[in-house]
Amino acid sequence: MTIIEKIFTRASHMDVKPGDYIWADLSLVAMRDFGGPNVIQEYESNLGAASVFDRRRVAITFDLHVPARSEKVAVNQKMLRDFANRQGVMLFDVNTGVGQHILLENGMVRPWDIIVGTDSHMNLLGAVGAAGFGMGTTDIAGAMFKGKLWFRVPETIKVTVSGNFKTHVGAKDLILHILKDLTTSGALNRAIEFTGQTIRAMDLAERITLCSMVTEMSGDVGFVVPDQHIIDFIKSRTDGPVEPVYPDKNVVYASNHEYTVDDLTPQIACPHSPDNVKEVAAVAGTKVDQVFIGSCTNGRYEDLEVVARFLKGKRIKAGVRLIIVPATMEVAKAAVESGLHELFLASGAVVTNPGCALCTTGHPGILAPGEVMLSTSNRNFVGKLGKGAEVYLASPITAAATALTGEITDPRSI
Repeated sequence: MTIIEKIFTRASHMDVKPGDYIWADLSLVAMRDFGGPNVIQEYESNLGAASVFDRRRVAITFDLHVPARSEKVAVNQKMLRDFANRQGVMLFDVNTGVGQHILLENGMVRPWDIIVGTDSHMNLLGAVGAAGFGMGTTDIAGAMFKGKLWFRVPETIKVTVSGNFKTHVGAKDLILHILKDLTTSGALNRAIEFTGQTIRAMDLAERITLCSMVTEMSGDVGFVVPDQHIIDFIKSRTDGPVEPVYPDKNVVYASNHEYTVDDLTPQIACPHSPDNVKEVAAVAGTKVDQVFIGSCTNGRYEDLEVVARFLKGKRIKAGVRLIIVPATMEVAKAAVESGLHELFLASGAVVTNPGCALCTTGHPGILAPGEVMLSTSNRNFVGKLGKGAEVYLASPITAAATALTGEITDPRSI
């Protein structure tokens, strides 16, 4: 069996195979300030004041519009707070950060878990061996009541990566390279298992970067088998057992893809699709108006630390706006304590409170028509960050180099 087949077998109490439709027990149900109000309205219109299946296993996170940017958003967030008070479920308010990262930091995610939520990038939880799925309003409302949900067991793609990254090349460059190969529909209705020497050497932040962009391949979920470093991280956050999920050695995968990173160069996704990927050198010199460093894909402390190395003692290019957003308050505090926050401010950057920030419209920093931004986020579709604007996707290292020069820059040239 593959990883997802083993997880679904345990959670459904029956042997499963790809294509089966099953009911599976859920470990956690989550909703965020975007989508969450619709879930509550549907829940209460159908079930009234009925209690959720387990108040300890329902969580509400605020990460999209934080703090509230309008009266409408404020009303929606109040609805979520009131629901949390009535039901006694966990609430992570505007002072916390990106929902999936908050769940990880608070010991609510372990291997074998099945977690559903209103965020399309719930699958980044596969970085620690959990099965995370983004779901719609009706599914989440039903899941909160039943503690179960139906799934179709997906086939699995195996991605094996070998070799060692060269200087200024990393996980974001790798996943963009894979996206170029598999395309935005290449993993449709499938799971992905990332394995190989290169993957095993990755820290948690890099694994999150990989798994967070499975969504951009239309995949259901991506997995990396936890190593001891990841297991120790989870154990430090929870008192429960931590048991990795391993695929069987004789698995027949839907397809196998092998990559080596020895000669991989910095990669960049050009407008207007995450799979429109080229080498950074091919578009170097393109003027940018803004650079964004953050998101669920690249907002961990390790990402900020890499950026700081480039910015230390330097100022960003005049006329360029650099916006840096830590993924969580824990990351933000670490950045302050280590001096990164002060360094960013000295470089001319704007550092905001933790959250999703410039992943979509509705945030401070949205682009005007004709403007260009280089982002470390995961999507660059037309209009997602401002009508008539163009967005490029790249690594934090490439983003930092670009902020210094005011044009898309291969970090190896600095």
